Amino acid sequence: MSTGTMNDDQARGGAAGDGWHRWQELARREVVDLAREGLVVVPLGATEQHGPFLPTGTDIMLSTRAVEGALDLAAPECDRPLILAQFLGIGCSAHHLPFGGTISLPPQVMIDVLVASMLSMAESGVSRIVLVNGHGGNTGVCHAAASEAASRSDLTIAALDYWEMASPPDPAAPGHAGAFETSLMLAVRPDLVAADRERAGRDDVAQPGRGVYARDVWSGIDGFTDHPARADATRGAETLGGIERNLAARLLGLAESMP
Repeated sequence: MSTGTMNDDQARGGAAGDGWHRWQELARREVVDLAREGLVVVPLGATEQHGPFLPTGTDIMLSTRAVEGALDLAAPECDRPLILAQFLGIGCSAHHLPFGGTISLPPQVMIDVLVASMLSMAESGVSRIVLVNGHGGNTGVCHAAASEAASRSDLTIAALDYWEMASPPDPAAPGHAGAFETSLMLAVRPDLVAADRERAGRDDVAQPGRGVYARDVWSGIDGFTDHPARADATRGAETLGGIERNLAARLLGLAESMP
């Protein structure tokens, strides 16, 4: 289990773990040699406001960390080469633009970017891709891009959200800059989490629910949901460990079942 500290996280940003590879660190011949039999895993997220307490890169940091930890666990048991390809750190976050700190793509642009990126991977011989998303606003986009790219190529593509791998499932996950994400960030990068994490006496903490949209929702709750003050580093480390284990199992299953 990866409990995570600043030093560990920074170290992990260097060379890949034993048995898996970072696309950006491979020479072109190495990519081609690994691609046809390999499984390419793409962490996705967003760069957007996360309330007054969390960094704007929370979503992409957490999806990447979950993927890296899962690859560490899966690689020794996987018969296929595992390749992490990280090429996009922003997502569909227009609803957060009024707060500042957000960089966003329109949904169709992100779909086009993902489709073009995956089709270009196919030119190197890639045939299996897993998109691991870390931002709720990207969920539909990832599935649409996976479907489109697969229909235009011989690629087999899976799309999932990392918080689906939490065990037991958290019905409040992922929320937005609330207890779930803040607990994970306390485990991964505590140095980036503000100590004072919630207004006293706050009662305006709930969204209407996923799938309900209104311009005033986010401004009415100051850009974060539920109670980040209830976050806990130990719980975050345990949750992250479960996500990594379940994601590793999912990647192993996909490596075996994807043609």
